[in-house]
Amino acid sequence: MSKGREAAAGGGGAAAVLLRYLREQNRPYSAQDAFGNLQREHGLGKAAVVKALEQLAQQGRVREKAYGKQKIYFADQEQLPAASDAELRGLDEEITARSAQLQALQQSCRHMEAELKDLNSSMTTSEMAKEIETLRKDCASYTEKLERIKSATNHVTPEEKEKVCREQQLYRREWRRRKRMATELLDAILEGYPKSKKQFFEEVGIETDEEHGVVLPAAL
Repeated sequence: MSKGREAAAGGGGAAAVLLRYLREQNRPYSAQDAFGNLQREHGLGKAAVVKALEQLAQQGRVREKAYGKQKIYFADQEQLPAASDAELRGLDEEITARSAQLQALQQSCRHMEAELKDLNSSMTTSEMAKEIETLRKDCASYTEKLERIKSATNHVTPEEKEKVCREQQLYRREWRRRKRMATELLDAILEGYPKSKKQFFEEVGIETDEEHGVVLPAAL
C-alpha cells in the first residue's frame, strides 16, 4: 500500500480526504456515493467512510441531512470562501450556457425519440421484401385478368348499355306506378271489409313483394 493509501486508511486520513472532496465538489453525497467515488483512488473502506463522515458532521465541519433512512453530507457553505462578483458573474454565465446546452440536448433527444418511434413502426427489410413479393403476385393476377377482359369478344357497346339503362328505368317507373295503384285500390276495398287485411289477402290470394323479399332495384 502506498503512503497516500496508508494515510487515507486511517480515521484521520479518511476524514481529511472526505472533507477536501466535499469542499471541492460542493454537492451532496451519501456515504455509499462517497465510498464508490473514492475507494479506488484512496483505498477507503466503507466503514471508514461512514465513520469519518459522522465525525465530520459531529465536529460541524460538514453538514448532514437525513432523508428517511439515508443520510447525505455536504460542505458547510459558511466555511467556504465567499465568491467575488466576477466569480458570481462567471457562474451565472456558465449556468446560462449549460441551460442552453441542456435545452439543445433535450430537443435532440426528442427528435431522436420520434425518429426511433418511426423506425420501430416501420416494416423491417424482410417484411418489406415479403410485401413486395405479394404485391407483385397481385399485380400479375390483375394484369392477367385485364388481358382476359380485353381479349373477350362479348363486350357491351355504349349504345347497348344505354338501351339497357333506359329499359330498366322504364320498368322501374312502371313497377312503382302499378304498385301504387294496387295499394290504393286495396286500401279502398279494406275500408268496408269486415276482416283484417291479412285475412283479405289470404282469401283473395294476393302475394306481396315483402313476403318474397323483393325490393325495387336501384337505378343503373
